[in-house]
Amino acid sequence: MVVSYSDSTPFGERISDSLKETQKLHTMQLNLGKVCNLACRHCHVEAGPNRREQMSQEVMKKALELFVRHGFETLDITGGAPEMNPHFEWLIHEGSKVASRLIVRTNLVILKESPWEHLAEFYAKHKVELVASLPEVSEEEVDRVRGRGVYGDSIEVIKRLNALGYGKNPDLKLDFVYNPSGPFLPPRVMELERLYKEQLFEKEEIFFHRLLSMNNIPIGRFRDSLERSGELLEYETLLRTHFNPSATPHLMCRSQISVSYEGRIYDCDFNQMLSLEAQGAKSLEEMLIQKSLKRRVVFGEHCYACTAGLGSSCQGVIAPEPL
Repeated sequence: MVVSYSDSTPFGERISDSLKETQKLHTMQLNLGKVCNLACRHCHVEAGPNRREQMSQEVMKKALELFVRHGFETLDITGGAPEMNPHFEWLIHEGSKVASRLIVRTNLVILKESPWEHLAEFYAKHKVELVASLPEVSEEEVDRVRGRGVYGDSIEVIKRLNALGYGKNPDLKLDFVYNPSGPFLPPRVMELERLYKEQLFEKEEIFFHRLLSMNNIPIGRFRDSLERSGELLEYETLLRTHFNPSATPHLMCRSQISVSYEGRIYDCDFNQMLSLEAQGAKSLEEMLIQKSLKRRVVFGEHCYACTAGLGSSCQGVIAPEPL
């Protein structure tokens, strides 16, 4: 049930004390840096071709050591365009040996550019789960948000992935991510996924497994665009008034850590972009000498985006969807 609030209660006061601590940590998300071949309008990382920040192989080795030592299960790799990191293939090769699930968040079009064209086959060989950006089924909307020609290039890459078995073979998962194109909440994900599958098959004859629907977090470039249009306060009010208590037990920050390209520790990728470091151990070096990784989560007002409507996480909605 979504509960409406009209006051300005801080987000942390909406969360019961029992939910302010982490559970068993099963996911390690590595942000390999801010280098990207695109500069999308909604990007919370503010990544782009002119950025230079990238994770070193030394940091990757420490992250994998921590992953094994504390029994993490899922290795979730993001960026920027993580493929552009010079140690990316080494990380996939080594990560596939220790992770039960290995996820890469890709913008798709990087797989069409040199020298990364071979990575589609590389992904299939290592059974990497792909979470791909496809914020709309409309060519016009995709190109407006992500850049001219991105829709066509994305479809071309998806067809190539389909030919390798992605989106069809259960061992080669291909999920798409939907982000609203403006300051509003997503529609019901079951209906949206059906629409995606019908329209994309009818128009392009392409297949995928799941649609992950995510609320836009009012940080980074998306926040900048809201400030320019004068819609920031309205959007933040929308998130607050659609706070959903049933989403709070499933917040991703309670079961994961986010590691920056420098090896610093955060509760999530969004906190990372706001420089809100985790409580307790703040680096991989410090975490490696800890017996327990349990900690209290650092919350901010941007966290309302993760509890609005059906909630939001890097794995999609987190609250039960009404029938």
